[in-house]
Amino acid sequence: MNDQSTEVSVVVPLLNEQDNIEPLYKEIKQTLDGRYKKYEMIFVDDGSSDNSFTILTRLQKADDRIRIIRFRKNFGQTAALSAGFTHARGKIIAAIDADLQNDPADIPKMIDKLQEGFDVVSGWRKKRHDNIITRLIPSKIANSLISRITGVKLHDFGCTLKAYRKEILAETKLYGEMHRFIPALASWSGAKIAEMEVNHRPRTAGTAKYGLQRTLKVLLDLITVKFLLSFSTKPIQLFGGWGFLALFFGGASGLVVILMKILKGRDMTGNPLLYLTILLLVIGVQFILMGLLAELLVRTYHESQNRPTYVIKEIIESATSEGQ
Repeated sequence: MNDQSTEVSVVVPLLNEQDNIEPLYKEIKQTLDGRYKKYEMIFVDDGSSDNSFTILTRLQKADDRIRIIRFRKNFGQTAALSAGFTHARGKIIAAIDADLQNDPADIPKMIDKLQEGFDVVSGWRKKRHDNIITRLIPSKIANSLISRITGVKLHDFGCTLKAYRKEILAETKLYGEMHRFIPALASWSGAKIAEMEVNHRPRTAGTAKYGLQRTLKVLLDLITVKFLLSFSTKPIQLFGGWGFLALFFGGASGLVVILMKILKGRDMTGNPLLYLTILLLVIGVQFILMGLLAELLVRTYHESQNRPTYVIKEIIESATSEGQ
């Protein structure tokens, strides 16, 4: 099996899912057999402490289409997905949770959607079978916030079930909890994003690994994503803008303090507006300096890695111009 011949890679991140692994494998196999000539299943064991790895090893010995990536410890779902994406050989990569709540039967439908000209197809669990308090309500709020801030209108950023073109993932680096933001990050490089309803099933074995504590991490990563999408190549516009705003209000406050001294003879000592003026002027200068430092860091990053600040989809030219 080589890079050129593999059509589809299915990446499955997992943590302590010993009861779900074999049923999931059978469902994926049943779904993909006969549809695609060559495919692979990449199971990423994110530091499981149960018998997950033993089961995976047994399955892999019986089916060479299975590949196993085992972490030394638990690094998180984003790291597991990133490892799977990096080692995937398929031209199309699908990601699915190992808890059997995602339906493997939706994978071919998502791949068909990709063939309509899209680069990313994201699943939408319209009818979810999760706890209302700990999962549904926080998810609804987070999805609405992410859509508004990133400008990518999806109903369900948190659904792991997605299909991607390999070249899109090659341009996307994942950190923190950023796997849910892949559509937003991909949109920066001009990727066409689609969303489709997928089946969501109740969990029948194992326990959920994530709850309300994950919400704060997602919100912090959302700030990072917003910065990357809007200001990653021009940070001075963000910090400089806030800096000049602080300088403007600091100057206005200082002018009021001077007028109060001249017109009313008010002593400047102890005047709260004087302290506000000093604070705003200092903050303004600091913001501008931060912007300049960020500009230097960004330029160093792009130049040291020879990374352009743009993404080319294709170059079309005549044969004669190629030889010149």
